[in-house]
Amino acid sequence: MQDPVRIVHRQIWRETGLNDGERAIPEETAVSITYNGGSYAVMMATPQNLEDFAIGFSLSEGVVTNPAEIDSLEVIPLDDGIELRMWLTKAEADRLQERRRHIAGPTGCGLCGIDSIAEAMRPAAIVARGSSFHAHQIMEAMRGLSPLQKLNVATRAVHAAAFWTPSDGIVALREDVGRHNALDKLSGALARDNVATSDGIILLTSRVSVEMVQKSAVIGAPMIVSVSAPTALAVRMAHEAGITLVAIARADGFEIFTHNDRVLDETVPA
Repeated sequence: MQDPVRIVHRQIWRETGLNDGERAIPEETAVSITYNGGSYAVMMATPQNLEDFAIGFSLSEGVVTNPAEIDSLEVIPLDDGIELRMWLTKAEADRLQERRRHIAGPTGCGLCGIDSIAEAMRPAAIVARGSSFHAHQIMEAMRGLSPLQKLNVATRAVHAAAFWTPSDGIVALREDVGRHNALDKLSGALARDNVATSDGIILLTSRVSVEMVQKSAVIGAPMIVSVSAPTALAVRMAHEAGITLVAIARADGFEIFTHNDRVLDETVPA
């Protein structure tokens, strides 16, 4: 399997002149996702935690509703990429085959395996009420994110998605060159470990788009916190899904865009 980090030679220009040196950069490879012998999507991804990616992608795309519906999963290195080869239970395979009959053509990496605007704009799953969190807990969660981003510490070029709970802190973190991929990897990791997601927060280092909200809703966490801003459509989708969307989370605070009742002021007793 490819190493997720590659050391490359480069020249550095400064006002004092040119210097030679090396830099760590993230690897990116074509990852083919197949079900029962048929290709579903090809993504560009970082070649690590690929079992998590396969399961999380399958969940967020609605191909399966839980990992048990995947009979087998193999990570197959190829000459020019990697195949995530999955075989589904008969019921899920039949349902996927019926769905594929209606797919008109290729799709982009953010919205795979769909054939219409209506499907792309499908309502997100409605998230249960779950836990509420104090403002200082949100700040604590985000402060713990950066030191655990090992791939980003080495390369400064990848996104991360993590899950935090008040009792255990950050229980899972996944990284990838693609923000959707990082979140799918996190989804797969949480599903494989049977983590109760109604008691925690999804932490993101990327912009919050509508697909990120849809994928987070499948995970079932009541709150998303990101360092970057959301799109207007993501805010509307989070509101409809019952998700508290917190963004622009920096060292001095954050902004709450939806369902602010889950964020408890410091004066409110626990």
